[in-house]
Amino acid sequence: MFPEYRDQISLLKTQDTRFARLFHRHNALDQEIHNMESGLVPASGFEIERLKKEKLQIKDQLYQILRQRVA
Repeated sequence: MFPEYRDQISLLKTQDTRFARLFHRHNALDQEIHNMESGLVPASGFEIERLKKEKLQIKDQLYQILRQRVA
């Protein structure tokens, strides 16, 4: 996610608790979605879609924080 901001992401994960929390939640959702799609965890299509939407919203928030810090 956002390879062009790799250095800034590393820095923000240690200096910005909100960013770190969002980043961790995004990664947790990614794993949860993967587990559901691969059949390791039972879930409905509706549940998977809901989690994907939440993950996308978090990704947008992370991007906004990155853009504010880099600008």
